[in-house]
Amino acid sequence: MHAPALRPFRVISEHRRAYLVLNAVAYGLTVVGFLIGLAFPDLTRARESAMVEDGTAALVTQLVNTPPLFALMILAVNVLRLSLLTIVLPSVVVPFAGLAAFGFWVVQTGITLVPLSDDGWVALIPHALTLVIELQAYILLLLGVYLHGVLWVRPALAGVVRHRQGYLQGLRRIGALVPPALALLVIGAIWEAYSLRYLVHPLGQWLA
Repeated sequence: MHAPALRPFRVISEHRRAYLVLNAVAYGLTVVGFLIGLAFPDLTRARESAMVEDGTAALVTQLVNTPPLFALMILAVNVLRLSLLTIVLPSVVVPFAGLAAFGFWVVQTGITLVPLSDDGWVALIPHALTLVIELQAYILLLLGVYLHGVLWVRPALAGVVRHRQGYLQGLRRIGALVPPALALLVIGAIWEAYSLRYLVHPLGQWLA
C-alpha cells in the first residue's frame, strides 16, 4: 500500500521554523555577497570577466531580444545547474551537501549583482524581483534537502528504524516541494527575460 502524497504547504507548515531560518540565511548571504562586492569592486569585475570568458555574456546578448528563448535558457540553467546539480544531487549523496554548495553560490551571486555602471543600477530595480522569486524556489528545495538529511541521519524522526527508510522518507519531502519550486522558477524565468527586454532598456533611457 502506497503512502499518501505529501502536500507542499503541509511540509512547509510542519517545518515553519526551518523554512524561516533558510529564508533568513539565503537572503542574508545574498546581502553579504552584495556588500563584499561593494567593498571590493575588483571581485565583481572578475565575476563579470569570467562570464565573458565562458560565453555566458555573449549568449545573454544574443537571446535578450528574444524573450521566449531567453526565458527557456534561464529556466534550463536554474533547473539543471542550480536546482539539480547544486542543491539536490549533492544532498542525496552526502547529507546537507547542497546547503553548503548553495551558500557558496548565493554569496557569489550577491557579488555579481553589484552594478559597475549607472545602467547596472537601473537593471537592478526589476532584477530585485527576479531574485526574490528565484530564491524562494531554491529555499523550497533547500528545505527539502534539509529534511532529507535530517531523516536520513535520524530516521526515528520519520517513525522508521533504518537509515534507508529515513532516506526514502526524505526523498518524499523533496518530491513534495519540487512542484511549487518549479512553478516559481518558471515565473522567475519569464519575468527576468521580459523585464530585461521591455523594462530595463526603456527605464535606462527614461532615467538618462
